[in-house]
Amino acid sequence: MSTNVLRTADGWWVVLGERAVPVATKAVTTAELLADRQAVREAAASAEPGTPVADLVALSPVTTPCRVVAQMVNYRSHARDSGFKGDIPPAFFRKASGSVSGPGDAVVRPAHVKFLDYEIELGLVMGAPLPIGTVVEERDLPSYVAGLVITNDISAREIQLTRTQFYESKSYPTFTPTGPYLSLLEPQDFTHLQDLRLKLSVNGELRQDRTLADMIVRPAQALTLLARFQTLEAGDLLLTGTPGGTALKAPPKAVEKIGALLPPAVKWKAFFKSQAKNPHYLNPGDVITATIATPDGRIDLGEQRTPVANAN
Repeated sequence: MSTNVLRTADGWWVVLGERAVPVATKAVTTAELLADRQAVREAAASAEPGTPVADLVALSPVTTPCRVVAQMVNYRSHARDSGFKGDIPPAFFRKASGSVSGPGDAVVRPAHVKFLDYEIELGLVMGAPLPIGTVVEERDLPSYVAGLVITNDISAREIQLTRTQFYESKSYPTFTPTGPYLSLLEPQDFTHLQDLRLKLSVNGELRQDRTLADMIVRPAQALTLLARFQTLEAGDLLLTGTPGGTALKAPPKAVEKIGALLPPAVKWKAFFKSQAKNPHYLNPGDVITATIATPDGRIDLGEQRTPVANAN
């Protein structure tokens, strides 16, 4: 069974139902904690009463700085929403690790951003180095991936689309809410990844709801492709794509064909004029709720609740 670990300003905790037991470790970073799994196991076996989980303020269980890499268009439902047909070539992009924030921290919308979107994603937390040229088979995943986290790939769509700029549009501070739990997996847990269900709601309205069965490039293949050009280390984070249901969707084909005939500035002005009528983009006061779990609870990454606020 997986073991859920929580991080607070006071250190690391193992979550045991509604209580949390402190981990007796000197680890400060996620990588250091992963190197001290024995301390985690001892805390998980503890009979002490611990502290109510509800009394703890969770920080991101992925410490920074670290590498944050993301997969693009990696669920069939998202590909349909985005207007893709046929084979989708695997693609990756980087996010600044300064975008990582806690599971209860506000998502802050920059003053110049109007079209703020959500993307729930399963995060893989590396437990060992991934050198260039590594080939990862499904059976090898436990050798490289230590655990899982909930992540939300918040996106400033007008930056992303008009400038084809993924790095900036997804890297503002608070644009990668992470946690609450780092779910450390045992080797037998990896056979249950396909059953994980990703759910995201905004103000109680369900927007995204898919299992990993909808995923195009699965984790082992993704790590193999990534290792062609990118090394990873313990504590680094890979976001594995989002299902359909984001606010942004491709325009109807007829509108897309007309837009292709227009100068870029005119096309984007018309597109975002139409998007202004879309009520699904995030606004100050909204609350995003995200969960990832298997139906039987064998793997349960907890619940992430992040309010949305404007920059001061």
